[in-house]
Amino acid sequence: MKHKNLTINYTESDTISELPEADQLLMQEAIKSAGKAYAPYSGFSVGAAVLLSSGKIITGNNQENAAYPSGLCAERVALFAASALYPDVKIDTIVVTIKTAHKITEPVSPCGACRQVIAEYENRQNQKIKIIFSGETGKSITVDGIENLLPIIFNSRKMNKE
Repeated sequence: MKHKNLTINYTESDTISELPEADQLLMQEAIKSAGKAYAPYSGFSVGAAVLLSSGKIITGNNQENAAYPSGLCAERVALFAASALYPDVKIDTIVVTIKTAHKITEPVSPCGACRQVIAEYENRQNQKIKIIFSGETGKSITVDGIENLLPIIFNSRKMNKE
């Protein structure tokens, strides 16, 4: 038996203004999108903004449903919309933020299902996606690629396709 370690690399910014200008713009789009979320059950409004390699920005927000599993997270709404509208354009960056009555200041990362979807798009385009997430105020975290959030990843490369 061997003991191994995993290292997760990330950058922490104390405020949005510390981010590069392009990422600040994406964060502003995600904030606007969070304000349009449909979250009557949780009160946890999430917004996402995706930057495509073409420079186009696609936004999404969470859409809740009384039958909880039937809703969708903001990240998946934005990623699926980007892929549906621009199927051959690579995804460079996704930014995720929240809006609540409690003013959460800690960064809120994508859930497991959203991480798996990001992994699928990275695998599909053979290119890492920069992921930036924040709370409503305060610091943000940036990772270069989903492996920093989902280190022992499952994707089609693990499937035996002979």
